[in-house]
Amino acid sequence: MTQPTSIGGRPLTPAPGMPTPELRIARIRPHARRLIWSALVLIAVAGATGYFYDNLPSPFENWMLIAAAAVIVLLLVVLPFAAWRGHIYLLTTERVIERRGVMVTHRRELAHARGYTITLRRGILQRLWGTGTLVLSNGIEAPLLLHNIPRPALVHEVLVDQVEVNQILAHRDSQLPG
Repeated sequence: MTQPTSIGGRPLTPAPGMPTPELRIARIRPHARRLIWSALVLIAVAGATGYFYDNLPSPFENWMLIAAAAVIVLLLVVLPFAAWRGHIYLLTTERVIERRGVMVTHRRELAHARGYTITLRRGILQRLWGTGTLVLSNGIEAPLLLHNIPRPALVHEVLVDQVEVNQILAHRDSQLPG
């Protein structure tokens, strides 16, 4: 699907002085590779529970086995999955939002119009998995780190484009007679 374009081939922009709607570009979660250990624990607990169930000397010990397996699954499988699922990077036409947390949510925002530098860092394992870390720094606040995001070069390009467009629109609107 393509954007409607004007005569010069540029995307349509709002009239000077008109507010621009904030649109969601992408919602990104960190790569799920950190859940591999949780999956292995789940398989091991299921196998061990199935093997030892009814092989214990007392029927009471079967319930203890199931309770211990449930606690291990809760702590080592469900909680890491919930933490991964609750960490989101939201890219909009006006800002970058990082939201993390399950019960208590922490949120950080960085506006495109203020401008910031974007640095892409990729370690050996990140290159292997096709992920990277983007560091967004405006020089005033602590840098916003987008850890282990998939396709980091594409996200980098989108962020550079959004910063450029927002700064052009902010400059154009500041030149209007007030």
